[in-house]
Amino acid sequence: MSEMVERVQQVLRRSGMRLTPQRRIILEVLEESEVHLDAEALYLSAKARDPNISLATVYRTLAALREIGVVQQRHLSQDEQRGYYEIDDQKHYHFTCLRCGKVIEFSTPLIAQIQQEFADEMGVQVTRARLYLEGCCAACLERAEKET
Repeated sequence: MSEMVERVQQVLRRSGMRLTPQRRIILEVLEESEVHLDAEALYLSAKARDPNISLATVYRTLAALREIGVVQQRHLSQDEQRGYYEIDDQKHYHFTCLRCGKVIEFSTPLIAQIQQEFADEMGVQVTRARLYLEGCCAACLERAEKET
């Protein structure tokens, strides 16, 4: 059992929930994925491992895991119509290219610095920061430059 699955199992127990075989599969797919998955892509990957898993189970599991803070839903496109899911185990942020749709994950200590400065100035406790950047990736900028 991976460290992440063990951690999630403890969180589930504290919340009065079990780590069912279906939940384990969904968590493993999320953990192993190298791309951002929406619910339907997650369902297809999970179904390849367990043909009996349903789309409804995937949605219910995602909702339960979001509620207890194990999974985050991100909107990585300008229209914010489709949610993408990932395990909430590290602080990272996203940049989406408006031309090709490429999503680039990045980390920076500056966000923690901003949170601390804001907390100190305002006397509040910041529990989460979300940052989403949009623009044009290097490859698309290079293509556009060649076209001109």
